[in-house]
Amino acid sequence: MTSPQALRNALADRLKAAGDLDDPAWERAARDVPREAFLSDGFMRALPATHPTLYEPVTPADKGWLEGVYDDTTLITQLDGHMRAIDLTAPTGGDPTSSSTLPSLVLRMWQQLGVTSGQRVLEIGTGTGYSTALGCHRLGDTNVTSVEVDEGNAQRAAAALKQLGYAPTLIVGDGLDTTVIDGDYDALIATCAVRHIPYGWLDQVGDGGIVLATLGGWMGAYGLVKLTVTGRGHATGRFLPGTTSFMIARPHGRPPRPPLVLLPGQTTTTKIPPVLLDDWTGRWVAQLAAPSAERLGGGEIQVLSDVATGSLAYFGVDEERRTQVTQRGPIPLWDRVTNALAEWKAAGTPHQSGFGITIAPAAQTVWIGSEEGPSWRLPV
Repeated sequence: MTSPQALRNALADRLKAAGDLDDPAWERAARDVPREAFLSDGFMRALPATHPTLYEPVTPADKGWLEGVYDDTTLITQLDGHMRAIDLTAPTGGDPTSSSTLPSLVLRMWQQLGVTSGQRVLEIGTGTGYSTALGCHRLGDTNVTSVEVDEGNAQRAAAALKQLGYAPTLIVGDGLDTTVIDGDYDALIATCAVRHIPYGWLDQVGDGGIVLATLGGWMGAYGLVKLTVTGRGHATGRFLPGTTSFMIARPHGRPPRPPLVLLPGQTTTTKIPPVLLDDWTGRWVAQLAAPSAERLGGGEIQVLSDVATGSLAYFGVDEERRTQVTQRGPIPLWDRVTNALAEWKAAGTPHQSGFGITIAPAAQTVWIGSEEGPSWRLPV
């Protein structure tokens, strides 16, 4: 059996070769921090071709558990807010509510944050504690504070960190409500996605401080942004290259909705095909244009459902194989989306790294190219 250290070194070698690990100090953390210590309750693996998706438990007693720990993969650790791998005896369904994020992303984000020895960091979302341990290894225990909303996750992370000899400041509470936090930090890193940047985060780092967070939404589109705080309630930043996604912070999750019924509406032919929403940035632009809409399906068979108003947009094909859209409700969802997509295409269809964001007390605005370019307000 391959030893944990050998697997850890092999993972670090792969990440280094891929360009995801180019800082020697973070490389040492990757080689020293045992990810398996944070997955002792196991993880859950999605079974292919199951609808709805079923998840099979993989525990330390199972063959392949340790090798799975050192895959560069996000590992589901909780379903429906309470089920863990050790609670299951067979594949089961549910909604993932916690995970251990793929190591390449965790390490890439810590490096993108740009912090060095002596700087204090606030981490939003302790999760399993693996990311927290990496931060402690690089920055020192006294410079890392981590907040976790799920009490069970927080307790297990605290136990694993203590076992390894790490002693960061750990807080159980809602990291979006910064009244639970009292500190003056150089930077903030979030391991959950948010629909907008909580203004309390800007206060935690103060003028010149850095916030690294993933903006997400109910269409399942995400963008990683690095912000510099420029004043009370003010910040500006750019979205970073690559692709980054996290589970939405629980307070920003989609509220319950009634069962979806595709009622009749106004049907027209659309020149912009819905498959454009399968594109990473195309879906991002659509979400900016219709921030309270949920996206179901994909390709030519998908539905946009606005959670706030009940408005719908769904697609079909007529006898001449032209794509048609049916819209219903007070908001013409597809009209809003196609207008945004047209502006994006006119700008040259840039990746999200061509986008930026300006935060002010009155609004949070995402734009293409510059503040004078096409822009959309986030739901605050």
